[in-house]
Amino acid sequence: MPAETENAVEETIHHDVETGASRLEEEGDIAADYLEELLDIADIDGDIDIEVRNGRTYISIVSDEEIEALKSLVGHDGEVLDALQELTRLSVLSATGNRSRLVLDISGYRERRNAELAQIAKDAAEAIKGGTTSVALAPMGAYERKIVHDAIAELGLESESEGEGSGRHIVVTAAQ
Repeated sequence: MPAETENAVEETIHHDVETGASRLEEEGDIAADYLEELLDIADIDGDIDIEVRNGRTYISIVSDEEIEALKSLVGHDGEVLDALQELTRLSVLSATGNRSRLVLDISGYRERRNAELAQIAKDAAEAIKGGTTSVALAPMGAYERKIVHDAIAELGLESESEGEGSGRHIVVTAAQ
């Protein structure tokens, strides 16, 4: 390959990486502005952290004090958090015209829940290795199912989502 072509390819790749990173940073800024307005309207104190990693924007709302108001933004089983995440994604979509895959966390809920999901996957794997043919897990949202599917795959087992709507759940089986 001629040196000029090789340099052009490298510049294009470098530009695409920079463009993707700057797009994610812009996404984070738009989301943070939206969430700041929401917190102001609700008169809730919280700091917003933005992080870009693995091709995704992560937004966290944290507070030095564990205040009840932030807990209410998480809701029962993260239902309010999931709704806020979708509204924030819609805010980014309306501002940029691009769909967002940002992840919103409030007071470390998702981090704690991810640890719980990893344990659920390990427990299912132990049951399968103990001779159970399949394990049906409790229904969960798409984001949580993705985390469990990934954990199950890392444990060398297979998983499949079954059901519809709020009843959609994972069934774990031995790898074939």
